[in-house]
Amino acid sequence: MANIKQPVEWVDPLIDTAKPRIRWVFTASACRPFGMVKLSPDTEIKGTWGSGYCYNTNKIRGFSHIHAFQLAGIPIMPTTGPFREIFDSDKYSSKFSHRKEIVRPGYHSVFLDDYGIRVELTATKRVGFHRYTFPKTEQSYIFSALGAELGPSKMSDAMARKVSDTEIEGYVENDATMRRPKPCRIYFVIRFNKPFKTFGGWIGNKLISQSKQISGKKSGIFIKYSTFNNEVILLKVALSYVSIEQARLNLNTELPHWEFDRVRNDSSKIWNDYLKRIEVEGGSEKQRTKFYTDLWRSLLGGHLMSDVNGKYSDMTGKRQVIRRIPLSADGQPKYPHINPQDCFWGAHWSLSLLYALVYPEILNHYCNFLVDMYKNGGLIPRGPSGGNYTFVMISAHSTPFIAAAYMKGIRNFDIKAAYEGMRKNAFPGGLMSKAGYEHKSCEGGGIEYYIQRGYIPEGRKVCRAIHIDGAAQTLEYAYDDWCLSQMAKVLGKEDDYQLFIKRAQNYRNLFDPSTGFMRPRNLDGSWLKPFDPLQLKGWCEANGWQYTWYVPHDVQGLIRLMGGAEAFTQKLNFAFEKAVPMNFYAPKPQLRRDTAYVNYGNEPGRFVAHLFNHSGSPWLAQKWARLVKQKTFGSVNPMGFCEDDDNGLAAAASVLLAIGLFDVQGGAAQKPVYEITSPIFNKVIIHLDNRYYSGGHFVIKAQNNSTQNMYIQSATLNSRSLNKHWFYHQQLVSGGALVLKLGPEPNKQWGSRPEDAPPSTRD
Repeated sequence: MANIKQPVEWVDPLIDTAKPRIRWVFTASACRPFGMVKLSPDTEIKGTWGSGYCYNTNKIRGFSHIHAFQLAGIPIMPTTGPFREIFDSDKYSSKFSHRKEIVRPGYHSVFLDDYGIRVELTATKRVGFHRYTFPKTEQSYIFSALGAELGPSKMSDAMARKVSDTEIEGYVENDATMRRPKPCRIYFVIRFNKPFKTFGGWIGNKLISQSKQISGKKSGIFIKYSTFNNEVILLKVALSYVSIEQARLNLNTELPHWEFDRVRNDSSKIWNDYLKRIEVEGGSEKQRTKFYTDLWRSLLGGHLMSDVNGKYSDMTGKRQVIRRIPLSADGQPKYPHINPQDCFWGAHWSLSLLYALVYPEILNHYCNFLVDMYKNGGLIPRGPSGGNYTFVMISAHSTPFIAAAYMKGIRNFDIKAAYEGMRKNAFPGGLMSKAGYEHKSCEGGGIEYYIQRGYIPEGRKVCRAIHIDGAAQTLEYAYDDWCLSQMAKVLGKEDDYQLFIKRAQNYRNLFDPSTGFMRPRNLDGSWLKPFDPLQLKGWCEANGWQYTWYVPHDVQGLIRLMGGAEAFTQKLNFAFEKAVPMNFYAPKPQLRRDTAYVNYGNEPGRFVAHLFNHSGSPWLAQKWARLVKQKTFGSVNPMGFCEDDDNGLAAAASVLLAIGLFDVQGGAAQKPVYEITSPIFNKVIIHLDNRYYSGGHFVIKAQNNSTQNMYIQSATLNSRSLNKHWFYHQQLVSGGALVLKLGPEPNKQWGSRPEDAPPSTRD
């Protein structure tokens, strides 16, 4: 009997590494889920975009330990031969070939052709582990350009100090950026299994052949060995955002031994344990490869910021404060600080839904981090980095994230403080006051206009910021207000409920009945002219066609504005048909394309196929969701599938399409639901986390499943007939089975009655 492949064996980390606009934050191979260490080869080393591991580049310039939102650090590069001009990465880079490369979750191996060195990488959560196999030479070097620009960050300072012939300690300091306004210092300890002969370095262009300490901007270090043929040298690199002593504690706690293969195997097992929480049967090899790779990518984005003893760096104030997570009775931190980075914009249609379903403990960790940041700095963030606020993108989408966790029974965090922070963000001085990367003012968000007028106009003259897009802000604020209203209701805050449920109707102030679209408005209240729904003005990384549907909390209200279900369905179906030539994907430079009617490539449009469930045409949701999964998210080659997979958002959306479960409302309703489309697999088994859910597992069976058989003919839930295309979250987490009978033609009677539509605000 042939061995059955484990989920981790289906993952191909090279998918999506050849796209032209690869992002530094995407690059991570030798790491564990939500690790502090995100270790990977770097083929391009400068810039937020077009940097990190780029598949189509044939040179490696180093192996660095942090690939995170606005953070980088500690690059290491082994070489052989004469001492090189170390100040220029092109001088010590090496050619490599994919033929000699192995990449698996938690492990990366490459051969440096110019030096004859085999490099192998793996990691624990906070320690990177390197294994170098050298040739015979008197000139074996290991370099670290600590102070060089790396990824999204220039380094404002760096220091490395020789502790012994087998240990180096120090730090790098990521300089402030436009996105992360304060420097961020990252401490390290590097330990070697073999004493080195020489420790030296450089500052700028000045070589320091031997020294005990090297420091300053543009500084770096090297060590030298003599090696025999196939000699293995091991090094461990431990990190901390707190101190050198904490980095050493992380090293001694997590990796006290030198057994590389043990760590590699442990990493693989940990990844497999996460991935096998969803088992699939059927489908093609390509589909299973893509599915588990997407699931793996959805677990890469979060960045661990706390040390093994719970200490962490708080950078929300004027100066750094070292704090500690509360400890349990056993002396261990009650939770880790996992920084969600820039994952909230659109998370309500991707990571939030996936985590609540499969990884509720991660959702809980995120909520604890967000609440702690509120207690420390006065705001719940929407995109933190290095303990800093960044104010990335727009709105306050940490609100639907926390609300969805609470509504699904994930509540092991300070609810009172969470609600206080969510409410604060909905008023002047909170997140709704700030546009993209608006650090020093509260003007770009336009919340005063939103409260006073019910919409945010165009043409405002405000401070330095980006994404000052009044129409997009209005629609997104209305959704966030609805999420907050639901939270207020279940917490018994009736006055707040009435306030925010009323504000949630502000979307109506942008609907122009003469055009049938959401339309930006000017300062004087008039409609923006000239108007073309494909234009970008007023919209955030999207256009009027894509944003017109952005009323997830009140789809029935939007349907009525558009003249009823038939008109709504025809308009939406027209948009999908127009978007077929572009595979439902418009990269940022092409957002204005004449076919950019639907865009699953960016966050504002990753829900629209499921709107057909709300307009009495669920067969169209089944059709278009299948085609989006196939055309937009189906690629398994290195060119990948999507420009904006911010911290796994697109990957998580792809997973949800594959298993056929979704929720337009983002899980934030008082009684959350799952909307059904046809899964691409014959069987999906979701193993439920018994710390949060009692049901054991939930099974989805798709009978007669095939590429052509995408339409649901009938359904049963726990052996009882299900005549609508949705059911409650509580039914799923109680365990059981959903059985779908599929066919090649739509059954237009199944789930098409008005009363079959999912719940909506104005029902």
